[in-house]
Amino acid sequence: MKVTVDYRKQVYAGWVGKCIGVRFGAPIENWTYEEIQQALGEVTDYLPLPPGKLFKPDDDTAFPMILVRALADWGPDVSAQQFGETMLNYLGEERGTLWWGGYGISTEHTAYLNLAHGIPAPLSGSSALNGRSLAEQIGGQIFSDLWGLVVPNDVEKAAHYAELATSISHDGSAIHGSRFIAALASAAFSFETIQALIETALTTIPADSEYAHVVRDMVRYHQENPASWRDAFLYLKAHWGYDKYSGVVPIIPNAGVIVLALLYGAGDFSRTIEIGNMCGWDTDCNVGNLGAIMGVAVGLGGIESRWRIPMADELVTAGLNGEENYTDITTCADIIADAGEAVRGVMNTRSPYRYHFSHPGSTQGFRMGGKVIQLHTIGKGDPYFGGEGGLCATIKKLGKKSQATWYVKTNCSTKELSANYYGATFSPKLYPGQRIAASLYLPEGSPTTLIGALCYRKSTDGARVQQKGVALQPGKRTSLALQIPHLEDTTIEEVGIIVHNIGEGLVNASVVLEYLTWDGEPHYSQRFDKARHDGAMIAGWTSWRGFWRLEDGVAAGSGPSQGEQYTGSLAWRDYQISATLTPRLGPFHGVMARVQGARRSYLFALAEGQQAVLYKKIEGRLIELSSIAFAWEHGKTYELSLVVQGATIAASIDRAAVLQIDDLESPHLNGRIGLAFGAGGRTDFHGVCVQPL
Repeated sequence: MKVTVDYRKQVYAGWVGKCIGVRFGAPIENWTYEEIQQALGEVTDYLPLPPGKLFKPDDDTAFPMILVRALADWGPDVSAQQFGETMLNYLGEERGTLWWGGYGISTEHTAYLNLAHGIPAPLSGSSALNGRSLAEQIGGQIFSDLWGLVVPNDVEKAAHYAELATSISHDGSAIHGSRFIAALASAAFSFETIQALIETALTTIPADSEYAHVVRDMVRYHQENPASWRDAFLYLKAHWGYDKYSGVVPIIPNAGVIVLALLYGAGDFSRTIEIGNMCGWDTDCNVGNLGAIMGVAVGLGGIESRWRIPMADELVTAGLNGEENYTDITTCADIIADAGEAVRGVMNTRSPYRYHFSHPGSTQGFRMGGKVIQLHTIGKGDPYFGGEGGLCATIKKLGKKSQATWYVKTNCSTKELSANYYGATFSPKLYPGQRIAASLYLPEGSPTTLIGALCYRKSTDGARVQQKGVALQPGKRTSLALQIPHLEDTTIEEVGIIVHNIGEGLVNASVVLEYLTWDGEPHYSQRFDKARHDGAMIAGWTSWRGFWRLEDGVAAGSGPSQGEQYTGSLAWRDYQISATLTPRLGPFHGVMARVQGARRSYLFALAEGQQAVLYKKIEGRLIELSSIAFAWEHGKTYELSLVVQGATIAASIDRAAVLQIDDLESPHLNGRIGLAFGAGGRTDFHGVCVQPL
């Protein structure tokens, strides 16, 4: 692979383009060309969101962030079956991320159920099993630009990954579509002309395939009729339209839209996505693909600011790991580029900080308050600002009785979303007990009366808590650090910077946040009689399976098969989790640690046969590590605890140690916390406490 020095920047541009396209296309998804033309005419900008709302999660951006994890979990030689395992691990059962339209209707839903019932990939997505109509829907290509971002300038390798990932749910023309789109995005890293891009991508699919035929037909039509994209669409509709295919969203007509939009867009980002959107059909999918391909091709400089500014670099996804569901475009691009560097076997060049503002315009969801009137990114070595670059806050008329703040949300609620039919649920990103760090740079010539501090806001009272202010010196970098104490029954809703002026009069200034980050294990307690619902879930928790609700002062979990719910961070390593619970029905009631998804975790449970059992979950199978006889009773309340430290796993009941084991064979070394009940049972959970060792 030929990789440019700006690989990460181009990945970011591609992911920005993807997110723009999805947001642009989503409001008119499944509209026809005629409906768009009659109701809207020329569509050249976003349709408005409800005031104050975040753009909803969408499968086009949510599922790629699941699929890319396969490379981190399984390595560059990942198989189709391991992609299937990734799907099962990071999705709730028939909830979140995807369209769960029913078996035999939704291709991904069908594949999920096949995989969950032991049918391996690629059989799980094959035409032989599911029928050609279902297997050749659009999902074969809508997620596959991801693999072009992972693998630059190597269309065959990008197409290979795309085929593996797509084969868990699709077959036939859908496989060809996945390879073609991945190849377009990969080749776009060395973009010259649209025609050359298309010809290069065509080398990755069979020349006699129906997919290749529709591509070449649209190329031919454009060569003969280069003036009107509308005429080209009418030709496409007449010869390759929806009426020629079965299923909900057939891939071939939408492939034609992508090709004609690329050709008639003539290398212009805005015009390409506008044409793709006005063609109708599966607009968010098609325009998302177009945005990713053209974002890589033209780079950030070729994407007009009018597309980026409304997005504020924010993104909402809908996976099982709730802390990642309110995220930002930069963080997603970092994860994708991490995978790309790992595939090439090169050193990871990612910034060590959560918020690093490395790309022009990458504000990473930061918002402004008080006397901050503008936020913008500054490049490293800027001749005026100096320093390492970062997020610059422009401050106007700051006096003694006012303040300047810029901050980022660390938690989210479903009430903040424009819609939520892809079922996002959220856990906080930042927890009590963790340590926040940041660096501020004050340019030379700035006022000498400024002090800066880290601050955070709690959910209970809404007030900001800040550290003691530190003097900011012009031309100097100032490091800040703040330890959040143990807290009970509250979440951290935002974190940021606050600047005060301790001098006389009003001052103007520019202050650069070079980075902000946090680390460490949590230290907090939650009583469920103080908790609340967020949509259909308990606020702060995500559920793999089961009916979870707040009732009579407890978090009750029940269902026909084993259920689990989770919170916390995948980054947590060594800690203790304790849960107070009352078994009500059934033979299984437990607490979980180092949860890495639905298929990997440790679990300590009161189990059948009057036992307390320590389990390790691997690929969805519960493997008993150790057990002890324990005469537990329904209706009696117990405190179950798990301590995880390195490879040592220890369990206790009512603060008395009962089991300990060193798990030396591929231990789970990090992950979230969880609660579990058994099949046909109910468990009432009164509260949890998490603390560092």
